[in-house]
Parts: sequence; structure tokens; C-alpha cells
Amino acid sequence: MFDEPSSYLDVKQRLRAAEVIRSLLSATTYIICVEHDLSVLDYLSDFVCILYGAPSVYGVVSLPSSVREGINIFLDGHIPTENMRFRTESLQFRLADSAADLILDKSNAMSYPAMKKTQGNFKLTVEPGDFTNSEILVMMGENGTGKTTFCKLLAGLTPADDGQEIPKLSVSLKPQKIAPKFPGTVRQLFFKKIRASFLHPQFQTDVAKPLKIEDILDNEVKTLSGGELQRVAIVLALGVPADIYLIDEPSAYLDSEQRIICSKVIRRFILHAKKTAFVVEHDFIMATYLADRVIVFEGQPSLNAYARTPESLLTGCNKFLKNLNVTFRRDPNSFRPRINKLDSQMDKEQKSSGNYFFLDSTDL
Repeated sequence: MFDEPSSYLDVKQRLRAAEVIRSLLSATTYIICVEHDLSVLDYLSDFVCILYGAPSVYGVVSLPSSVREGINIFLDGHIPTENMRFRTESLQFRLADSAADLILDKSNAMSYPAMKKTQGNFKLTVEPGDFTNSEILVMMGENGTGKTTFCKLLAGLTPADDGQEIPKLSVSLKPQKIAPKFPGTVRQLFFKKIRASFLHPQFQTDVAKPLKIEDILDNEVKTLSGGELQRVAIVLALGVPADIYLIDEPSAYLDSEQRIICSKVIRRFILHAKKTAFVVEHDFIMATYLADRVIVFEGQPSLNAYARTPESLLTGCNKFLKNLNVTFRRDPNSFRPRINKLDSQMDKEQKSSGNYFFLDSTDL
């Protein structure tokens, strides 16, 4: 039995973990796994059971379904065989919905210079890049390739080796690791840190309500679970007025449904506030839903890494997946990215044509 094996792992390690877990199968061995990363669940499983109910009140386990059918039922929120609706709305991954009405205003584009940063034996080389308002740039790369270091360089928390100046912009950072030190309730924390934003009706509608923050407002911060802490940290980061929002691994500890809701919250907030977000994310489904453009990190983890200049979602994901030797297709019903099994016919066809990632379901 494995409980959330993908936590803290990057995409490459998640697929390795899935392969190792599958290697334990035999005629007399069953494996039961809890997993919130839907693409890893898809890669790992033979059958899926859906658990629904009211958190901390009751739960129901559905009968097993095939992987594709089970994940699509979960996203749809309706189990046809049991005629049971457990969610009022279905969750979809139509990238067109998020990007159709978005025309980037390049007139006030900002840029950052080429930089180098050495920490002990590790060296990060950053290629120059630019970003605009209402844009989300997702950083993709293995653990140890300097994504968090790049966030700190942008935030001005750590200087570049050659003293390169970053444009002076106000930055709000959601760190990777969250240590709850505040000696009071969630409500007191918000009132102390982001009172004006938290009391604003638009912020309540766009951020606090979808993340179901009201359920935990009167809980002590030190007693919160990992998922609750993550939601509080996201609200805190978005509540600080800033030009750039640096969000490090927002999906950690969140369940599958919360991850999709969280992606939509970040996306809507960045569009409405006309700000820029840099996001580090290892859940590939969440990363592709969020990204307008992609910064690919390459090189040897913990030794020598390169942050490439921002590029489009399609070319960035293609480059990133080629490094991993993995291909994705899109589900024609829910439009979510699905990993092709290694050396399957689809995997071989996509690799031979150089299409490691499909942006549109019509490409299938």
C-alpha cells in the first residue's frame, strides 16, 4: 500500500516511482495506491476507485472502473452506474477557455538579464527573458536544477554572481516549504498580513471562496493539515499587492480536485489583477493548465543547470518531455493530458514524429 508516493518528486522521479511500484506486481500481489497527480495515477493504475463524500464527515468508495473511465467519472462528478452525482460541476482542461480571450499587451513587457549563480558545487546559468502583464510562466525541470534559486534571484533575496541588477519590482513569494509559526487562528493571520485584500469582495469571490478558506478560518494555524496550510499560503501570497507572484509548488498536499480549483484561482487572479506569475510545478496536468509560456530547466541536478529563455507551451513541453523520453496525448472527453505507456504504439508514433506533447485534442 502506497499513500501519495509522488509528493515532493519531480516529473521524472514520479514516473520512475510508478515504474518501480508496478514492478512489484505478481500473480499473488495486489497494490493499492492513493495518488492525487492524475497523470501519474493514469500511468500507474490498472483500476480506479473513486472516493467521494464530505471531508471529515463521511466517505464512500465506488466500485472499481478502468483507469480512463474512472478518472473521467471523477472529473465529471457523476457515477453513471450508480446514478450518483457527487459534485455539482464537472472539471475540464480546455486550454482554449483560459487563453481564448487573452491578448497579451507587449507594450509594457519587462525583462530580466542573463545571470549566473553559484552555490557550493552547484552553478545555475540563466538565459535572458521577458514577461508581460496577465501572464503565467511555469518553470519545468528536475529537482535540483535551480528553480527555487531562480525564484530567489527574481525576488532579490539572493544576488547574482556578476552583480546583475534585476528590475526593481515588488514580489510576493509562496515558498516551497511552509512552516506554521503563527500563534493564532487563520483569520488572525489574514487580518495581520493581508487585511485589505482579505476584506475586499473581489478577492473573496476570486480566491478565498473557491479555496474554501471559510471552513478553516477559526482553526489554529499550528493545527492545520498540509493541504490546509497550502491553501492558506496561496491566499497569503496572492493577498500581498505585488508586480510579480512567485509560487513554488502550489499543488503539494492538495487533492486532485483542489489542484484543479487552485489552478483556476491562480489563473483568474493573475488575469484580473493584470500581474505576472512565475510558478514551479511538478504536477504536469496543473502545469499545462496554468502555463502561458514555459521556462525549461536543463542540466545535471545539483551540479550544473541552465534556465532557458521563456518559450511557448507547445515547444517548451516538447523540449521538456524529450529530455524525459515521455510522450503525452490529450483525452478527447476531458481534454486532460495522458501519459502514453512506454513503447506503446502511440508512444512510438509520437516520438518518431517529434510530437512529445499535443496541445489540441483535434491533433489526436
